[in-house]
Amino acid sequence: MNTISTAELRVHGLSHAFARDEVLSGIHFRVRAGEVVALVGPSGCGKTTLLHLAAGLLTVQEGQVDNGFASTAFMFQQPRLLPWKTALDNVALGLKAAGMKRAERHFRARALALRLGLAHRDLDKFPHQLSGGMQSRVALARALVLAPELLLLDEPFSALDVGLKEELYRLLLDHQAERGMGVLMITHDLMEAVRLSDAILVMAPEPGRIVCRFELDRPAARRDDAWVYRHTAELLQTPDVRMSFGLPPVVAVEAEIEEPAQWQDAGRKGGPAGPARGEPLSGLRLVSPASGLVAVQGGKRCGA
Repeated sequence: MNTISTAELRVHGLSHAFARDEVLSGIHFRVRAGEVVALVGPSGCGKTTLLHLAAGLLTVQEGQVDNGFASTAFMFQQPRLLPWKTALDNVALGLKAAGMKRAERHFRARALALRLGLAHRDLDKFPHQLSGGMQSRVALARALVLAPELLLLDEPFSALDVGLKEELYRLLLDHQAERGMGVLMITHDLMEAVRLSDAILVMAPEPGRIVCRFELDRPAARRDDAWVYRHTAELLQTPDVRMSFGLPPVVAVEAEIEEPAQWQDAGRKGGPAGPARGEPLSGLRLVSPASGLVAVQGGKRCGA
């Protein structure tokens, strides 16, 4: 019988500097097994440095990073494939480093690569013979074939077109749900964060710090495009998010929010409808490090 893992990644009081340049200050958060947490913020706010500290690729200067997961894999922003190895050998690279025999590692690597949409013929090609999307699939397979309990993602989908992004999102979420991985991902794309994560940590720069946390109440597998667009727009109305990305304050507009006509029609026809009357429109819960649950625009509490 499968048991729910209690492993987690804990980051407490983390600060970091390069020479006299303070990059991170007072970072606190945790990632539990089975949870996807997104770190979002503008370029230069220290997201990648924070991820490298969590991965053990940089030495912690101040604070603590406690990784209770038995195994961790890292997927970088660029595929970083070895040009002299075939796609199959690139996928199996970590298994080779772990001492697995050639036949077994190739069997596992091939099986997972095929699940991620690579064809048999692609696995015999070298990286320069693959498209950017195929290279990204190889990099994702290389990370997932290790069966990590914790997966760290450094904006790996940022250079892909929207169709390929959606396909890799689905593949990642399916694998994450199947294995109950913890996932910590960084992105500057709010829509990507809303699409994939259970919690969103918003960072502000100079120095990099977490200014608020959002929790999303609908499972990622049940979020359609309309839900994602609406909640991304709601995020962009939040003062801390606008401040973080250097956006001007929202101009308040006093208008009653009406239920979209397509929701009304869908409800009458027995199809999927929007929130029932009396239920909150928001599927976000905004948690501020400073003051707990905070009211947002219009006096409404996200997810309350």
